[in-house]
Amino acid sequence: MQIHYLEIVKKDVEAVCAAYAATGGISFGEPDAMLGNARTAALPDGGIIGIRAPMHEAEEPIIRPYWLVDDINTALAAALKSGAEEAHPPLEIPGHGTFAIYIQGGVHHGLWQRL
Repeated sequence: MQIHYLEIVKKDVEAVCAAYAATGGISFGEPDAMLGNARTAALPDGGIIGIRAPMHEAEEPIIRPYWLVDDINTALAAALKSGAEEAHPPLEIPGHGTFAIYIQGGVHHGLWQRL
């Protein structure tokens, strides 16, 4: 399994970006509206890290890995069959791919299918 997108939701986006840039030697771009205004950086393995602020008042800070899958519908169905709860159905983000989110054991998990 490979993490394609690591999403970090935190109120102080700039501080988190600065810490990751300083310790990981990565550079973050400008906010990407298609990813909730996340500032993203490419990782050496081809993955992406995105750091964004909560999109609404009720959204809590979270770190959510999105696992790269070949078929998001099949992968989500397998997760649901194993007892997971769907938190967000598959949704295509133009220019980025399709994502879905499920919750299992109180932990958020993401799936990502490339374009």
